[in-house]
Amino acid sequence: MKTKDNKNVIYWLLTGCVLIFIMVIVGGITRLTDSGLSISNYKLITGTLPPMGDAEWHDAFELYKQHPEFKHYNSHFTIDDFKSIYFWEWFHRLIGRVIGLVFFFPFVYFLITKQLKKSTIKKCIILLCMGGFQGFLGWYMVKSGLVDMPDVSHFRLAAHLTAAFLTFAATLWVALDLIYPSKKWVNSKYRNLIIVTYIVLLIQIIYGAFIAGLKAGLVHNHWPLMNEGKFMHPTVYVMEPFYKNLIENPSGIQFVHRMLAYVVVGLIVLLWYKSKKLQVTNNQKTAINALLILVVFQFILGVSTLLLYVPVWLGVLHQVGAFFLLSAMTFMLHRFSK
Repeated sequence: MKTKDNKNVIYWLLTGCVLIFIMVIVGGITRLTDSGLSISNYKLITGTLPPMGDAEWHDAFELYKQHPEFKHYNSHFTIDDFKSIYFWEWFHRLIGRVIGLVFFFPFVYFLITKQLKKSTIKKCIILLCMGGFQGFLGWYMVKSGLVDMPDVSHFRLAAHLTAAFLTFAATLWVALDLIYPSKKWVNSKYRNLIIVTYIVLLIQIIYGAFIAGLKAGLVHNHWPLMNEGKFMHPTVYVMEPFYKNLIENPSGIQFVHRMLAYVVVGLIVLLWYKSKKLQVTNNQKTAINALLILVVFQFILGVSTLLLYVPVWLGVLHQVGAFFLLSAMTFMLHRFSK
């Protein structure tokens, strides 16, 4: 019998991480190409394959025509135009199905062959629940754009994207638990600073989703100041009550996203600076240095995306940067939590 929590279990978890990463990339492309509402129904089994033949494509296109996106924005679409946006949403859903299979069946196999410790079994059940909830949020998000207006709720989009990031982080954490089982003493104050930075980064990711959902990246395309040379443009605070500017106003949301970017950079630079006074392991040092490099790279990507009016490739790259930044942050928190 194989040992419990062996390398195969680690490889399985890391494979799941890679698949979630790919899904987030494809999800970003799907959003930026306005492809997310091209499939208005959800068929778990029969929807695995795209339409086969002209008749099935005709039926899919006719179904698309019944919904707001076609009526409001894409009434000029030909069936070839429809196929181009259909592909990304279908591919996004296909990867979701693959992730479900990759997580579930190996888990059952490892369970039957008794290759998992009880603590790992509990963690994996939580991961499976998170994955299932993520799928539900995807359906719930798409549903919001099929009723009156052809735009999904930016709140639901943020929930969907954040759940994907958290599922990835949790999967990576479980893998790291198996890769690094030994415990080490850490500086509690420094660890608390890492936790604060992690929370701020997650809030920034949520605001990034708000930006995507409301297309707020197209509102003010100047930096370091906003339009008309304003640090805070007057359109940032036009809504009443004021809090709505922070969660519903595209200008206000972009302003918060800008300010949080500075906060994230500042906190990570502070982490790097304070680490110089600590006795750190090679893994901890690598995590700190990687985090510093990634946050600088991500900041440059964010500014470039804004100035170039959010081209698809750069918007996707910016989302990838956020993913790598969260990965490094998760690794660092894990290495300073034992």
